[in-house]
Amino acid sequence: MSIIATDAQSELAYNANVPGRETFSIHGGIHPAENKSQSVQTPIEQAPIPKVLTFPLSQHIGAPAKEIVAVGDRVLKGQKIADAQGFVSVPIHASTSGTVIAIENRPIAHASGFDAPCIVIESDGQDTWIEHQGTADYSTLDKSELVNRIREAGIAGMGGAGFPAAVKLNTRDDQVIESLIINGTECEPFITADDILMRERADQIIQGALILKQLIKPTKEAVIGVEDNKAEGIAALRKAAQGTGIEVVSFPTKYPSGGEKQLIQIITGKEVPSGGLPSQVGVVCQNLGTTVAIYKAIVRGEPLISRITTVSGNAVERQQNFEVLLGSPMSTLLDICGYDESKASRLLMGGPMMGFALPSKELPIVKTTNCLLAPTPQELAPPTPAQACIRCGMCAQACPVSLLPQQMYWFSRAKNYEALNDHHLMDCIECGACSFSCPSNIPLVQYYRASKADIRKADAEAKKSEYSMGRYEARLERLERAEVEKDAKRKARQEKAAAAAKAKETSANVTNTGENITSAANTDDPVAAAIARAKAKAEGGAVDPVADAKNKLASLEKRFLKAQDKLQTAIDTNDENVDAFKSSVEKLQEKITTAKASLPTETAVPASNDDPVAAAIARAKAKAEGKTDPTADAKAAIESLNKRIGKAESKLVTAKETNDDNVELFASSLDKLKAKLVDAEKVLETLLTAASIAAPSPAVTSDDPVAAAIARAKAKAEGNINPLEEASVKVESLKKRVTKSEVKLSAAREMNDDNVDIFASSLEKLKVKLSEAEQALQALAPEQAVAETVLIPDATPDSNDPAAMAIAKAKAARANAANVDPKTKLENDISSLEKRIANTNKKLAEAQETGADTADILASSLEKLQAKLSDAQQALSSLKP
Repeated sequence: MSIIATDAQSELAYNANVPGRETFSIHGGIHPAENKSQSVQTPIEQAPIPKVLTFPLSQHIGAPAKEIVAVGDRVLKGQKIADAQGFVSVPIHASTSGTVIAIENRPIAHASGFDAPCIVIESDGQDTWIEHQGTADYSTLDKSELVNRIREAGIAGMGGAGFPAAVKLNTRDDQVIESLIINGTECEPFITADDILMRERADQIIQGALILKQLIKPTKEAVIGVEDNKAEGIAALRKAAQGTGIEVVSFPTKYPSGGEKQLIQIITGKEVPSGGLPSQVGVVCQNLGTTVAIYKAIVRGEPLISRITTVSGNAVERQQNFEVLLGSPMSTLLDICGYDESKASRLLMGGPMMGFALPSKELPIVKTTNCLLAPTPQELAPPTPAQACIRCGMCAQACPVSLLPQQMYWFSRAKNYEALNDHHLMDCIECGACSFSCPSNIPLVQYYRASKADIRKADAEAKKSEYSMGRYEARLERLERAEVEKDAKRKARQEKAAAAAKAKETSANVTNTGENITSAANTDDPVAAAIARAKAKAEGGAVDPVADAKNKLASLEKRFLKAQDKLQTAIDTNDENVDAFKSSVEKLQEKITTAKASLPTETAVPASNDDPVAAAIARAKAKAEGKTDPTADAKAAIESLNKRIGKAESKLVTAKETNDDNVELFASSLDKLKAKLVDAEKVLETLLTAASIAAPSPAVTSDDPVAAAIARAKAKAEGNINPLEEASVKVESLKKRVTKSEVKLSAAREMNDDNVDIFASSLEKLKVKLSEAEQALQALAPEQAVAETVLIPDATPDSNDPAAMAIAKAKAARANAANVDPKTKLENDISSLEKRIANTNKKLAEAQETGADTADILASSLEKLQAKLSDAQQALSSLKP
């Protein structure tokens, strides 16, 4: 007898086996060996609670769930541990109580063999439930409440691909549903999870069907469809359904009658259109196991945390059905059943037709795990090598969707995706009937699956390309529009410039080129000013460098503003050229910074009036004539850089407060300005040193600290500087800087400034430098006692001169030190060092606790102090008798 069922045989069989109800046939189909009786000889057994459970975040079609627990959290049985993400998604619940020990990628039961994000829970063995309560009288709940409870219970289809149940049931109010069909077919060989459920829990199935009937409100019928090879299950269902209005319909066994579209055709005679949904023909279909899960969610308030799973195949000693907690390792069931890996040809999840091989028995049980099949080679032989297609057409006879598998096979091999779409490849349900019936053993379904994946990838790339093309065309349109606007503005400026030039030529003949340039620079028309400068340059006149530099700077600033606008537009529109715009803005910012730094500053030749432009011209002339003072230029540059740094810091703070996208640009600009300031200070220091060598300076009597610094530099160059005086001045300078830094830090803390950490770090560094300078001064004091009496005459220090005051203090300290015996001095030094070490220890502990950047500096300072203390203690020991 042929394993392929012909249409004529199927039609007669259906009509003969279902008296009183007309059922319909489907095209093709096959009759593989059922192998179902082995696993229904014993009742459902409760599987034990494993020590560790693993919950993949993707156990259904649609978006994976998102974890809402953290490692270390204690969870209870039934507690939600991952929430749905999007419309086509469902949450996941803990199937027992315990502790979350990991959230990481782990191997899962999937045909791809890839790892996926999982939540791992270590069971406490107590199996403690969360508080939960159902609603026995569900008729009081409206449709939206019922659908929401089903969604929150995490229920997905338990007999197929795991489609979220709430999505199927959330039909539109204007959509008429004639038939509610509960799928109890279970046509795949070896699997008996639904059969045993019908036999033992028929009342729960009927209660779940009544809930669905209340929710869907079918206008015509509510039907449970079952193949006629499940006589005991059919009898149990019919007994439980008496008086409920739910009809139990049986029909002849044929694979794959359990396909959703095939079952709808068998029960109603309607065919779901290609690419369509059952609701389009007025039908909603749910699996038998899903129906029981809905009953538990509504009546008992229990989420989906367990399922019935068949363990079958001759490589296990016991073939049986178990109720197992989701997340349990498959080895939990296989070990109970006496699995012998050496006897198995392979380990499958699902049946022999649509199941897939598993790489390990430690993979977790998920919502779609209806069977673990461990067949021997005699039951399920390894695939034989494929041979050439003989064009027998048996695959087309077996196809339940009326496709042309042979043609699709050739198109798949040729990667002719357009022809595959024309032959409705996406309608293939991958049932394996074509591969089963092929005498050449060609794995047809594998070709179809690979082609589907390629088509989906090509469609995704096409959509991405289409989106990119739309953005590119919009960009071209935007650039074209900007070019038109730019041409219009250019023409307007040219006309205006021509009119201004003509008016200027007729008004007066300006002979002085310098005055002409200055007049043009001061006019409100930048075009006219540019024309005047160009004329002056062409006539051989001297172009004013100040006006020229200012105009270049103004042009750069305008370009910078436009570039910023373009960058912001690119960010808003998610343009792919954002990085290019950022680079352009950064380059313009650098040019502006350079232009500002190169602007002529105040020179030795002052301006004759208060006009800054005139002053700039005067400085430029002086520079050209060689009359500038390099030292004054350097000081002016430092002053300018300090002002710009202040403005840059203010802009950076404002940008951080407003969450501006240009924070990084402002920060980069500030760093560059600070680097230039350091360079400028070095230039000034070099100039001062050179000046001190060139001409010795007289004693400084003024209050000008700059003049005092120059005098000290001259004295140092001439070799007349006293090291003690230099150390004293350095200490006083550091004290002033510490005071200023403390004021800045206090103000920053009051204003909750983002730069508090920076100010605090700077203050700590200054304090460390001050401490080192004070140590150097203390070390020099006794050695210079004699020399100081000659180099620095006794005099009352000027109270307005901090350097003189410091010198006076040093003299007093040195005089006191000279009268102290060495032993007392060492004891005093040791006491001072111990206090400083205690203070540094305290600061170091605070820095380490707050994670401050000064911790390393303080640690280094502490080591130096401890070394000095050790030296002082050794010196004291050597003095004692």
